[in-house]
Amino acid sequence: MSDDTTRPEEATDGAGPVLSLSGVDSGYGEVQVLDDCSVRLDPGEIVCLVGPNGAGKSTVLKTAFGMLTPWTGTVEYHGRDIGGMAPEEIVREGIGYVPQTDNVFGSLTIDENLRMGGVARDGGLEEVIETLYDRFPIIDEKRGSKAKTLSGGQRQVLAFARALVMEPDVLLIDEPSAGLAPNTADDVFEDVQEVNDMDTAILMVEQNVTKGLGISDRGYVLDQGTVRFEGTPEELLNDEEVSQLYLGG
Repeated sequence: MSDDTTRPEEATDGAGPVLSLSGVDSGYGEVQVLDDCSVRLDPGEIVCLVGPNGAGKSTVLKTAFGMLTPWTGTVEYHGRDIGGMAPEEIVREGIGYVPQTDNVFGSLTIDENLRMGGVARDGGLEEVIETLYDRFPIIDEKRGSKAKTLSGGQRQVLAFARALVMEPDVLLIDEPSAGLAPNTADDVFEDVQEVNDMDTAILMVEQNVTKGLGISDRGYVLDQGTVRFEGTPEELLNDEEVSQLYLGG
């Protein structure tokens, strides 16, 4: 372990996080997955969760988004406890979620997908959709096409855009490059950065460790449901112990 990489208990406090999980135990039924797991996301950051399969990375996102209720510990959004809230309530709070699979409605057009993403808005739907078309020209060009006709990379862009219709300041993204060719994956990572440029903090799970950390401000290494290491991308990628044990180095 290098001297620079920060262990979870050594993390220093800066500005208040926009989203945090503190000492969370969580799981499915009676099967525990997260064990005293603590993660924070500061305003404007991209934070990447990495680690071996089954480490609990996606469970962190599902717990943050209300798909799972924490057994113990807290989930806070801007300092307010949201643990146990339903996903539809969390969307209204200002958190969006892009799952790894089934993240668009294939039988609906691009435009219909975006409108589905805004069903909880009180107004301004047309304006925000046009803004998203301006941001992501690839979906603007195909707005009348069925989502099932899109390529994998285009579907990811649509999934991002649909989640952004509610104008969240936090977006949870699960495996954005999964199943994509390398060139397409590179484009999707650029789109993640584009989303971040819209003043949206991002907590992302990504198996492509180098690419995922490469666009991130900080990273967490999870194993057996808890955070083993955290640090900047450079610290994690250059740390021999982290690389050998968790990153396939």
